[in-house]
Formats: sequence, structure tokens, C-alpha cells
Amino acid sequence: MSRPRERPLRRTLAMVRPHLAGHKWLMAGGVTALLFEVAFRILEPWPVKFVVDAVTRSLGADLGGPGPAAGPGLLLACGAAVLLITVLRALSNFLATVAFALAGSRVATELRARVFDHVQSLSARYHATSRTGDTVQRLVGDVGRLQEVAVSAGLPLLANCITLVAMAGVMFWLDPLLALTVLAACAAFVAVSRRSTGRITTAARRTRKGESSLANTAQESLGAIRVVQAYGLESALAVRFKGSNARTLKDGVQSRRLAAALERRTDVIVGLAGAVVLTVGGWRVTQGAMTPGDLVLFLMYLKTAMKPLRDLAKYTGRIARAAASGERVAELLEEHVEITDAPGATPLGTVRGAIEFRGVTAAYIAGRPVLRGVDLTIPAGRKTAIIGPSGSGKSTLVSLLARMLDPVEGSVRIDGRDLRDATLGSVRSALGVVLQEAVLFAGTIRENIRYGRLDASDREVEQAARLAHAHGFIAALPEGYDTVVGERGGTLSGGQRQRLSIARALLRDSPVVVLDEVTTGLDQASRAEVMAGLDTLIRGRTTVWITHEASVALACDRVVWLQDGQVLLDGPPDELVGYPLFASWLAQQLAAAREAPARTETA
Repeated sequence: MSRPRERPLRRTLAMVRPHLAGHKWLMAGGVTALLFEVAFRILEPWPVKFVVDAVTRSLGADLGGPGPAAGPGLLLACGAAVLLITVLRALSNFLATVAFALAGSRVATELRARVFDHVQSLSARYHATSRTGDTVQRLVGDVGRLQEVAVSAGLPLLANCITLVAMAGVMFWLDPLLALTVLAACAAFVAVSRRSTGRITTAARRTRKGESSLANTAQESLGAIRVVQAYGLESALAVRFKGSNARTLKDGVQSRRLAAALERRTDVIVGLAGAVVLTVGGWRVTQGAMTPGDLVLFLMYLKTAMKPLRDLAKYTGRIARAAASGERVAELLEEHVEITDAPGATPLGTVRGAIEFRGVTAAYIAGRPVLRGVDLTIPAGRKTAIIGPSGSGKSTLVSLLARMLDPVEGSVRIDGRDLRDATLGSVRSALGVVLQEAVLFAGTIRENIRYGRLDASDREVEQAARLAHAHGFIAALPEGYDTVVGERGGTLSGGQRQRLSIARALLRDSPVVVLDEVTTGLDQASRAEVMAGLDTLIRGRTTVWITHEASVALACDRVVWLQDGQVLLDGPPDELVGYPLFASWLAQQLAAAREAPARTETA
């Protein structure tokens, strides 16, 4: 849960702090280089002071004290000193920048990996209610913004704040009266910026949310581009995208307008401070309280000391946007991980595959159960078909079996053990899952099959493909098993993708197989190939087959009718035909199956 009362910047720093410890020596080196840079900044104006005072004495002025006149040796020495100090300051700045850039990049990399691992561990309940585009935006865009601002704004700001403190001390030593001007300017800036910072952060937060909305719209549209084009939805989605784009532009402009206004007010404060020092300092030179060189030195210090105020105004917008991004990443990390190993959890060990649902109630949204008090026993090694209308909770059974979701009430057991008492890895390794939408990842066919078992050899991968009746079409491809498939396997047919999923499950060699509408949408030829692969996959294994096909249900050892989250019928198919509900469904499905080939031939 988010904590809206906590300041965004503080919340962001708390999130990043654990990652800093591993880079303390690199950061210490960066800080050391930064301190040297500040020291060289303080030294840089002194040769100018010596030259101004020496030239003034050479012109006959009485500065009220001894000192050298302007000679070639002094002028050359001061020129060389300026050059040396400038080179050393530039080198120190370079080393500090590199050190902090490396530290920022490494911290951002670790943070992004941490967020990615966290998102992958979140339950099906979270993923069912969140939007993928927004999550990706937080993972990539918001973490990237944190890294960018840490280097482009945080480092200069730290250097200038140290410089401000150091130079304020030197200016008080030179002339306490004039130094009060610096304190007055800082106080004025704090008063002016206090209100602006909060408004900039609010506008930046709205901008980031708007950008996430854009990412969601783009992800949804491009992910379903076939449907978009088939239904002519390009214009409707373009209007939706333009609306979000316009709102994001408005919020972004407001954020930058507020930051620009703060910068200009800061310029006025700095200009006023400079005018006061020039006026009062000039008067004090005429009174003999300070030399012309002292005044030049003071003005140079004032210019350098006021730079942090300008930078604070300049970087306030960037830091506010980074704080808004950090807040969004923190919100994601604060999402509760529901599915974890319980204390004392142990591996399942050898699994026979007996499955039991005891009084299971499950829900994705609190107060809206998908399953209600389900009692179901599936013997080891048997094939069970789960049928029923859409939305009855069939796919939720898959999520419960794989522990992508835990029941609100009751328990799910394998071989008598509550899945919550077993390690998560052992539970999921006991299952081979083939879904209606065959999910393939960007990469080669060989890599996609090997995801079933990452340590499998090439020979085992090809053997699994043969058993899944996929070897033939793979061998016919130009690169064979090394052919790169498009995103989500878009370069392959539905039947080909499904056979690769079956090969992946075969390679996994799990005692329990879950099939979720795996033949839906396939033509007769593809279906026949997929079914041949499935026959090999389910042989001798406990099989839970979610289906709408009568032929599949009749081929199973038993059928479970699920409706409105409850079990209405349960038994062998030859017994359930005596129930009007099942008999009517069976007749409808068989009639539809007979009509499908006729429609294909007519077409």
C-alpha cells in the first residue's frame, strides 16, 4: 500500500538507500574528488585578487598595507596559478562525475532488477487488476529517470551546496557585513521555493501518470493490432491516445512553467544580492575597509556561491519529476507479495499427482469470489475434464494449482500436502501447463522449448519436439531449431505455437499436466497434430483438462461441471449423460462439431 503522507523525495531516498552500501568506496572516491573540486573553486579567485591589488599599487594607490607591485614575475605566476587550478578543478570534476555516474548506473541496474523480480513474484490477483503498460513504464521509464537525475542534477547540486557552505565561511572571514547578503539571499530563496516545489512535484506526478496511460493505450493497441485493424478501430484508439497525449502535454507544460518561474525569481534574488554587494563593497573600498582586490574576490565568490541557488531552481523541476518517478517505483515495490514460501516449507519430493480441493473459495477482488466452497478430488494418473460456461472459475483452478493465487478459504493439496506448506519452486516444477494462448518468447525455437527445463541438452530438446509432432515443421524452417520467432510467436501458426508449448511441457516431464482450452480456434488439421502431441504428453500423468469440446470430455475418465464458482456435476462421462444439463450440452457440442467441417468445405 502507498503512503501518501510521506514526502516523495524522502520515500525515493528510502527506496534507493539499501543499494548504496555496496558502492560505498566508489561513492567515497566521488565525494573526495568533489571536495577537491570545491577546494580548487575556492582557490581560483585568489590569483585575480593578487593581480588587481598589485596593479592598483603600481598605479600609485595606497591600499593601507604592504604588498608587491605588478611585475612580470608576479603576473606570470598568477596566470600559471589560474591555469593550474583550472586544470586540477576540471580533473577533479571529471573524476567525481565518472564515479557518481558509475554508482548511479549500478544502483539503477540493481533497483530495476529488484523491481522486476518483485513484479514477477506478485500473485495472479495483482496481475489481473493492474495494467501492463503502467508496470513496464515504472520498471523502465521511472527507474531510468531516477538514474538520469541522480547524475545530471544530484551531483552538481551536491557540489554546489558544499561550495556554498565553504565560500560562505570564506566570505564571513573576508567581510562579515557583506557576507550577510548571502544569508539573506538563501533565506529569500527558501521562502520563494517552498511553495513552488510542492506544486512542481504534483504536476510531475500527474505527468508520469499521463505517460503511463499513454503506454497502456499503446501496449493494448499494438498487442491486439490484428483486432484493431480487422474492426477498423484505428481512429477510435487514435482519439483515445490523442486525449491522453493532450492531458500529458498540459501537465508537463505546467510543471516546466512552474520550474521556469522559480528560476526567474531566483535570478532576481541573485541579481539583488549582487547589486547590494557591489554598492556596499564599493563604498567600503573608498573607506579603506577593504582593497579593490578584496572586492573583486568577494564578487567572484558571490557569483560562485549564488550558483547553487540558480541550480536549485534549475534542478527543482528535474528533482521533482524524479521524486514523482521514485514514488511510483516505491508504490510498486510496496505491493504485497502474497505467494511466498511459508516458514518451514519443504519440497514436495516425489509427486504421484493426487489433487484435492478442500472447501476452496478464491477471489481476485475482495468480496467477489470466483470459486465458492469447491470440494474436488482428482486421483493420480487420471484424466479429468473441467467444463462449464465462461466465467465459472475454470481457469482459476489452474492459478490455484500453480500457486499463482492462494485460496481465500480452504486448501489445495497434492498427495495430501497443502501447497502452502511446500516450497513454491517444487510446486511449480510438479506442473506442466499448456494454455489456450501458446506463449512464446522472443528468441529461437530451441530456446523456447528449452524454457521447459533450462539444463536440457539439444538432443533432449529435439526429442521433445519429435514427441510433440513439431519436429517436421521445425526442420522445414530455413534455420531449423535456430529460427528466431517473432514477438509472442507471431511468425508461426496457432497449431505450430501450440505444439511448441507441448514440447516445452514434455521437456519439463512433470507428473501433473494442466491443459487450458489448448485446441480452441485451431483448424481440423492443426487440431489433429496438436492432439497427437497431447496424447504423448498426458500418457501416465494426472491431467486436468479445461475444455469446451465434447470429444475431449468423453475421452476423459471423469467430468466436472463447474458453474458460478461451484461444482454442479462430477462423475464419469457415461454416468453424467443421464443428467439433462450434461446431455443437453453434449448434444449441442457434438452438433456444432459436425457442422464445422461442413462449413469449411462450403467456404
